[in-house]
Formats: sequence, C-alpha cells, structure tokens
Amino acid sequence: MATTFTWNIVQMERETADGFVFTVHYTIDAKDDTYSAGAYGSVGLERPETSMIPFADLTPEIVIGWVKEKFGDEKVLEIEEALQSQIEEQHHPSKADGLPWAN
Repeated sequence: MATTFTWNIVQMERETADGFVFTVHYTIDAKDDTYSAGAYGSVGLERPETSMIPFADLTPEIVIGWVKEKFGDEKVLEIEEALQSQIEEQHHPSKADGLPWAN
C-alpha cells in the first residue's frame, strides 16, 4: 500500500503595506488505503531580496514550495517518514490496553 502525502496551506500572516508573507501555517496529510495521519505546523519566512510575488498572485503550489524550501529536502523527508511510521503503527500496533479476563 502506497502512502500519499498532501501538503496544504491553511493560513498565512502578512504585512498589509506590501503583502510580504512572514508566517505560513500548513498541514500534511498522509493516507494509505486504510489509515491516515497528519501534522500541523507553521514556519517563518524571511523577506526576499528580489522582487516579491504580489499577495493576490500567490497559489498553494508557490507557498508549499516556499515551506519545503525553508525546511530542505532532509527535513521534508523526516516529516513524511514520521507520518509513515504513525500509519505503520496503526497497521501493526506495538501497544495495547485491556484486561485479559474481559473477553
């Protein structure tokens, strides 16, 4: 079963004077055919040294690209592997609760 990872932008904080986005709030959803796991976070951005994309022209793809670039490939992989581990724990639990006489 392949796991799909979907990155989404849920909110952005910006300066009203020029639209500079300084904080991005994101979610990551991991799903296979049976189970799912998710994460939420936020990341701060630095003002670009080159020209900015106007706020009205931003797309989810652009902003997700910023978030992933800020993290770097290793951190993105680490986050996705952690979510994959949560899904695998759901498939094969390593802990359980209950009473042996309550069957």
